[in-house]
Amino acid sequence: MKHSTDKILTTHAGSLPRPDDWLEMMMAKEKTGKVDPAYKARNAQAVKDIVAKQRELGIDIVDDGEQGKPSFLTYVNERLGGYEPRGPRGSPWAGSREVKAFPEYYEQLVRGGGGPAAAIKMVCTGPVTYKGQAALQNDLDNFKAALNGADPGDAFIPAISIANIEEWQKNEYYKTGEEYLYAIADAMHVEYKAIVDAGFLLQVDDPRFATYYAMSEVSLEECRKWAEIRAEALNYALKGIPEDRIRFHTCYSINMGPRVHDMELKDLVDIMLKIKAGAYSFETANPRHEHEWRVWENTKLPDGKIIIPGVISHTTMLVEHPRLIADWILRFAKIVGRENVIAGSDCGFATFASSHEIHPSIVWAKLGSLAEGARIASKELWAK
Repeated sequence: MKHSTDKILTTHAGSLPRPDDWLEMMMAKEKTGKVDPAYKARNAQAVKDIVAKQRELGIDIVDDGEQGKPSFLTYVNERLGGYEPRGPRGSPWAGSREVKAFPEYYEQLVRGGGGPAAAIKMVCTGPVTYKGQAALQNDLDNFKAALNGADPGDAFIPAISIANIEEWQKNEYYKTGEEYLYAIADAMHVEYKAIVDAGFLLQVDDPRFATYYAMSEVSLEECRKWAEIRAEALNYALKGIPEDRIRFHTCYSINMGPRVHDMELKDLVDIMLKIKAGAYSFETANPRHEHEWRVWENTKLPDGKIIIPGVISHTTMLVEHPRLIADWILRFAKIVGRENVIAGSDCGFATFASSHEIHPSIVWAKLGSLAEGARIASKELWAK
């Protein structure tokens, strides 16, 4: 994993908007189970185009935009065995601290059709296995072809964390929650290892790590104990994979609501750093967390590790000014060292393929501003 040795490198959190015609093909497959004859070729072209778009905008460490996945999470429905569908799933935010605090806002959101598209509820009814080798290989092949000979070590592929699968797909088979969690870990190890073995960086997407507190009624102490257990289980799932090939990403989900109950980074950072990764990606660009750069004044970043603070946000249509982005980068660089900072985004921009939280044209403007802000910061950090 590259450090920012001669400039501030840029990246993002993973998912990017899909072209309309490709999205239609994906949704038709989801609804009918039928695959358009042009599906495979269109998937490959979508990946090629999104890689080219990232490069055009000045992004250094690119991914496949998750173009082949219906969402950052539900793609595992087809890749894990031991589950069966049980009808539509309700909103993951139902019953959360946020909904209880601002019921009128969320009622209005539902009436207006806001939030991610409905998903199928999957339940574990047998041993968890990994059966997604063909789909995963298709992702790897498409991305490698799109890189057109470039070093795959400068590119990453996201994969969902075991904690998010544990929550999204409920257990009706294993005797204990721990047994279920580690069964998921064994299954997802197959995907994690295959991504790295193919030469790519692995990014583990774990929004639940940071959102568990807001989604539940547990105390801060109970939440920390919960996170400790999930960090240990994730390390088990990552066994044998070099730390410097792994990025860990956490965030506060795609909720664009008030978010007054987000857990603070200061209450999670020590546990996050126990996860055996080479880089840690987290939210700082949205107004609820912009002040949390100060956490690093009292937190020692382990030697050789990298932070990827979000300097553009998925929670606002406003395009962050490059000067502001540069100032955020400079804050982090001053504390942890310029070589240990990569500029990123708070979250993905099309986490569910069918719902563009932010219009694609705004996404491209944000990524362009990210690259420009990094250039401004680099000039100042490497001024002779």
